Amino acid sequence: MKIDESSIVETSDYRVIIYPASRPFETKEAKAITEKLFDFLASWAAHGKPLSSSFKIEKNQFIVVCVDEEKEMASGCSIDALGKIMREIDEEYQLGLFDRMKASFVQDGQIKTLKLQDFKSQLRSGELPKDIQVFDFSKNTYLDFLSHFLLPLEKSWAAGIA
Repeated sequence: MKIDESSIVETSDYRVIIYPASRPFETKEAKAITEKLFDFLASWAAHGKPLSSSFKIEKNQFIVVCVDEEKEMASGCSIDALGKIMREIDEEYQLGLFDRMKASFVQDGQIKTLKLQDFKSQLRSGELPKDIQVFDFSKNTYLDFLSHFLLPLEKSWAAGIA
């Protein structure tokens, strides 16, 4: 199932796995990714038991997969299966989903992504303004994702860099 903002029960704290792309998705890519994930999640299981899961494409650049682990815990094998489909998507569209050495942020209303080293360098040199907002891909729960995925620089993981 594909989650929509309006159908999410925000009192449930689902496990979240975030796959950040290095660039926005083209319309046809987003459609194909949506279809692949819809099909995959429909049969995603842990030890033969179906996982109650959903996904959404956030800001046209980040794939967010949610699992309701109150119903069934995702196992190592099920997480590996998710990783496999995500690697296939990554390879097909060259999205950089597994490159964790990057930073994504909002500047002048646009999402930008830089190599982590370049991000740090530009913050220190003042090339990037201090009023940017920074994405945090380390969120593990849906409630944390909702409230802390995009933060002002001074409240983000990057605050100590500047």
